[in-house]
Amino acid sequence: MERRDFFKLSAITATWILTGCGGSGGGGVNTSDINTGAERLTKLIIPPLLIATDIGGVKHYDLEIKKARHSFFSKYNTATYAINGTYLGPTLKLTNGDNVSINFTNNLSEDTTMHGHGMHVPSTMDGASHQNIAVGATWSAQYTVNQRACTNWYHPHYMGKTAEHVYKGLAGLIIIEDAEILALDLPKTYGVDDIPLVVQDRFFDANGQIDYSPTRREIMMGYNGDVSIVNGVVNPYVDVEAKEVRFRILNGSNSSMYNFSFSDGRSFKQIGTDNSLLEAPVSMTTLRLSPAERAEIVVDFSTSTGTSITMSNGSKNIMKINVKTLTSATTTTPTTLTTLNRFALADAVRTRTFSLSANGPGDLRINGVSMNMMVINERVPVNDVEVWEVTNQMNMNHNFHIHATHFTVLERNGSLANVLENEKGYKDTVFLGPNDSVKLLVKMVDYTNNTVPYMYHCHFLEHEDAGMMGQFTVE
Repeated sequence: MERRDFFKLSAITATWILTGCGGSGGGGVNTSDINTGAERLTKLIIPPLLIATDIGGVKHYDLEIKKARHSFFSKYNTATYAINGTYLGPTLKLTNGDNVSINFTNNLSEDTTMHGHGMHVPSTMDGASHQNIAVGATWSAQYTVNQRACTNWYHPHYMGKTAEHVYKGLAGLIIIEDAEILALDLPKTYGVDDIPLVVQDRFFDANGQIDYSPTRREIMMGYNGDVSIVNGVVNPYVDVEAKEVRFRILNGSNSSMYNFSFSDGRSFKQIGTDNSLLEAPVSMTTLRLSPAERAEIVVDFSTSTGTSITMSNGSKNIMKINVKTLTSATTTTPTTLTTLNRFALADAVRTRTFSLSANGPGDLRINGVSMNMMVINERVPVNDVEVWEVTNQMNMNHNFHIHATHFTVLERNGSLANVLENEKGYKDTVFLGPNDSVKLLVKMVDYTNNTVPYMYHCHFLEHEDAGMMGQFTVE
C-alpha cells in the first residue's frame, strides 16, 4: 500500500476515488466533499498576459513569487506557490529585439531562482542555480530578446529544490513573436483561438492539499500524479469556435510522459516545437511530449459545430472542448511556415558524449558524476559546431535539456529515420526512452563567460535534483 492518502480522478467518470491507506494526508476526511468539487466541469483558466511598463525603452515585467491558496476543488483551498496570482504565473509575450527587464521578487519563506527555459540569454541572466533569489530580494533578468518566434517558459531552478518548487505551482509561459510569424495566416488571438495549455499532474492528500513526498522509488521511476491539471484547473472545459484553433502545449509535469490525442481520432497539424516553427506543418493524430517539451498545434474544428471533443492522454481525460458557432475571422494554415538556418554536420569540430546512469537509488549521474555547483564539467568554445551524443544507459525514461542554445536532432538510435518529423525543428529538450541514444548538432553563439556556467540535465525534475545535471561555460 502507498504511504499517502490520495485521490484518483477517473478518466471515464471524472469522479474521485480514495485509494491507499494511512499516510501524510491525515485521513478521515469525508471524500464526498472533494467529490462535489471534482465532478463538475470547470472553465479553463487562461493565464493573463502581463503588460510591461516601458521605462526608457526597456520593457519591465514585475513578478512576485509568493505563497498563495488556489481552488482546485470547491470546498478546499489548497496551499500553493504562485507568481502574481494563486497558481502558476502570467504569460509574458515578448517580441524579438525587445529590451526587457523581467523582475522577480521572492516573497516566499525560502530562497529560489527563476530560469527562462528556452531563452537564449547571457549565463548571468539564465536564472539557473547560480542566480539565487534570497527571501525578500528582487532579481532581474535583463537582456535583448535575441531569437525567433517560439513558446518558452519560466520556472525555478534552485539546486535540489527545483522539483518541489515547480510542483507547488511556480511556472509560467514566455511567448516570443517576430515579424515572420505574425505575417503567417495562423490563429493568433491569445486565449480565443491561440490557447496556452500548461498540462501537469499532481497528488493531493485527504485535505485537498498538494502532496509532494516522493519515495526513493518515485524519484527513480517518476513522481506521476494521478490528477490531471490544465492551467491550474482540474477537469477543465474550453469553448472554441468552429474554425482553426492553435494550442500551445507545455508538458509542465515533473516526470510524466504525455501522448495527446482527441476522442474522435481527428488529425491535427503541429506547426512548432520547442524553439522554432517547423518548416512545414506535420499532420498527426498523437503527440508525444516529455517533461519541459513544448508543441504548437493547429486543430481544425470548422466542421464540428455543436460537438464536444475530449483531449486525452491515453485513457485519461485532459480537457473537454466544446465547439460553438463561428463568429470571427478564420485562418488557413500555410503549407510552408519557415526556412530554418541549419548547421552542417560536416562543420562539426568535435563530439562530446554524455551518458545518463545511476549509482544506486536516488543517486543519478551524467558521465559517472553527480552535479556539483563548484565543478565546470565542460568548456565549450563559442561558434564551434559540435555533436553532442547522449546515451540513456538505464531501463527507464529520461530526457536531455541544454541551456543557452537550441539544437537539431541528427540521429536517434543510430539513424535519422528514427527522428520523428515533428522533432525536426529547433529544440532544447529531447526525449530518450530506455537505452536510447541521440546525436544532437549544437552551436553556442553570442554570449561568453568563463566563470558563470549554463546547465545541461535531465528534465525529469526528480532526476535533476538527484544529481543528473552538469555545467558548462561558453568561452
